[in-house]
Amino acid sequence: MTRPPKPFVQDIDAAIDPALAPAVPDLSGEGSAMQAVAALSQAKGGGLRRFAVWAFTVLVTFALGVAAWDFVTGLLARNVFLGWVAFVLVAFATLAATGLALREWAAYLRLKRLDDLRLAAVAARWTADLTAARRVVGAITRLYGARSDTAWGRARLAEREADVLDADALLALAEREIMTRLDAEARLVVEAAARQVALVTALVPLALADVAAAGFANLRMIRKLAEIYGGRAGSFGSLRLLRRVFASLLAAGALALTDDMIGSVAGGGVLSKLSRRFGEGVVNGALTARVGVAAMELCRPLPFAALERPAVSALVARALTGLIPRA
Repeated sequence: MTRPPKPFVQDIDAAIDPALAPAVPDLSGEGSAMQAVAALSQAKGGGLRRFAVWAFTVLVTFALGVAAWDFVTGLLARNVFLGWVAFVLVAFATLAATGLALREWAAYLRLKRLDDLRLAAVAARWTADLTAARRVVGAITRLYGARSDTAWGRARLAEREADVLDADALLALAEREIMTRLDAEARLVVEAAARQVALVTALVPLALADVAAAGFANLRMIRKLAEIYGGRAGSFGSLRLLRRVFASLLAAGALALTDDMIGSVAGGGVLSKLSRRFGEGVVNGALTARVGVAAMELCRPLPFAALERPAVSALVARALTGLIPRA
């Protein structure tokens, strides 16, 4: 008579911790394009990399200068007329490069001026310094002195400014009279960018097309916002501002969407019934609106105090009106 086989028993020294298991990938769409743009904007190289970029830039510039010098002197030796034509063309190219560099520097100074005004306004409100508040209001009036869209607000501010004897009330008056029109223009720009990102993400199935569209739309949006508030950021200034916006959002943990926000945008549970691509487009559009609001705060010469900060859900709802079915 045979005995039944005994069960195989193996002693485990330590129990397996479920927390150590890899996370399950979320395929429902969490704004991967905007997350990728944020990661690219915050990518920093080490000291060796920055030194290498500087060294190669100087080397290429020096090589181009030597090549242009040899080109002009060689033509002068062969033919005086052609040599002078080459000299004039090189001079024009040098002037154009200098002009572009000066324009970028002026754009940087304009953005810095907006930052200084905002910090001065915060300090004047915090210390209740009426003299400092009047200086800030005067600087803002001069900043928009040549713009017709703020003429009515500046006139109303000039009529009532002398009657205000409180720093906080004076800054609030300036914000209501001057910033209201500019904020309305800025909201239209943010809504247009959110709509564009959502549509491209939903309709273009090409790989990395949504990342490229999100990056381009956000960069153009930030540049327009800077122009609205008086910054007129150049190419490098726009990139620097985009980096600052994403840095502030990432530091605050704000580059994410909550379920209640998605519900208010997409009408309850409708988003779950749509295609994955369309849902990803809605999320990317909402994140673009959030980036736009952060850019408005950084480009504004006055912080949001008297006027309400734009709500991201309201911006997205207006931007995607007609694109999302309502429950």
